[in-house]
Amino acid sequence: MFDRRSFITHSAAIAAAMAALRDSPLRAQEPKKPDKTPSLADTVRVAVIGTGGRGGSHIGQFNGNHGCEILTLCDVDPGRAASSAKSVEKKRGIAPTLVQDMRKVLDDKSIDVVSFATPNHWHALGAIWAMQAGKHVYVEKPATHNVFEGRAMIAAARKYKRMCQVGTQSRSNSGMMQSVKYMHEGNIGKIRQAYATCYKRRGSIGKVKAAQPVPKGVDYDLWCGPARMLPIMREKFHYDWHWFYEFGNGDLGNQGVHEMDKARWGLNKKEMPKSVVSVGGRFGYIDDGETANTQLCVFDYGDSELVFEVRGLASDSPFPGKLGEGKVGSNFVGNIWYGEKGTVVCPSYNKGVVLAPDLSVVKEFSGGNDADHFKNFIDAIRSGKHTDLHCDVEEGHLSAALCHLANISVQLGKKTPLAEVKEMAGSKDATESLKRMIAHLKSNNVNLKEECLFGPLLNIDTKTERFTGSNDKANAMLTREYRKGFEVSMNV
Repeated sequence: MFDRRSFITHSAAIAAAMAALRDSPLRAQEPKKPDKTPSLADTVRVAVIGTGGRGGSHIGQFNGNHGCEILTLCDVDPGRAASSAKSVEKKRGIAPTLVQDMRKVLDDKSIDVVSFATPNHWHALGAIWAMQAGKHVYVEKPATHNVFEGRAMIAAARKYKRMCQVGTQSRSNSGMMQSVKYMHEGNIGKIRQAYATCYKRRGSIGKVKAAQPVPKGVDYDLWCGPARMLPIMREKFHYDWHWFYEFGNGDLGNQGVHEMDKARWGLNKKEMPKSVVSVGGRFGYIDDGETANTQLCVFDYGDSELVFEVRGLASDSPFPGKLGEGKVGSNFVGNIWYGEKGTVVCPSYNKGVVLAPDLSVVKEFSGGNDADHFKNFIDAIRSGKHTDLHCDVEEGHLSAALCHLANISVQLGKKTPLAEVKEMAGSKDATESLKRMIAHLKSNNVNLKEECLFGPLLNIDTKTERFTGSNDKANAMLTREYRKGFEVSMNV
């Protein structure tokens, strides 16, 4: 268990890995091998839906790469689509078609692939509609906005025999693939714990005095889609939806789902955990955001556990104790797996370091970038085998579900002063993590009289993917009430 000596070992493991990577000849990413130029008949015709931040990455990848060409850009904000069209026209020589309503894209039989970089609440329904229309789908993380949607997406993918790749791109990075393969081959023995972190500083989003107007040109009805058409209570329309449960899933479902996916992948778990418990809150400022900016989650798989931490405030180092040559830094986003015979630390999307029990470096892995994940998707389309996908929708569902399960626990939590929070149910390791979380908040001048949401321990039926016992309220949160005309159903 995590006594003081273990705290220091935990910190030292990260520091040793970071130092090794800093001095390693493998620091540079492996050069990307050029794709073979396909014949004209092999060209994959793509529509990108959602042309903002991640949408720009999708455009960059599909725009003349991997044997693809972009025919259509779709966004409920026509101004953003028009701005993104310039890069497509420059490379293809022809301006893409601009569309505001995705349903018109799905009616276009010339489109082979639809790529979704929409807000989270649109991921599942958009993907299902696209597969029903005969399109292959690349959908951003998290795959879903709630647990129920995952199985509906899987059902659609299998029924219509479409590829559905989820955008947790670490799955295709060779450094991560080699690190996980090394663990799955038993080289560090039985893994008792995966410890994942999302220490990513997030500032206040501000506080508005009244509902904000719909941005000019935006079709707000379409933007909301499956979600309720609520007043816009945020200054920044296009990004800060992440911090509202109606549309987003907090940092667990934003940056965190990448690390959640890697943690589960390393543990080699392909089902729901036996239980979940989470504690957290929004600290350090008062703004319009709803989701936790500080959160601790524990998932019990019986023979192992997954611990996840979110820290949105400044964090000089993730754990106390001497960190060797320097501090890890305020934005440590990564994973640690503790095995009987060693430890693996992956501090980025494409790097891994294997440490012996004495923390000496045994092996290092490095390589890969976003392009590999998009190429894997196109390769799977050509092979016709969903098993060739590095992050098939079923994998995406299970990882996103972990985020949703933890958010359900914390949303059902009892308001408790931070000073009174002493232990996490069922895990001595997590109790020590809880103490570190409280110390972290205290170091950020958070008054420990402030209340957090201390969630209940929720047991899960891994076959039905529902909570056991008298948990009607928790089970109701596994799905949502959909607006008419935008329903997600198992009847795909």
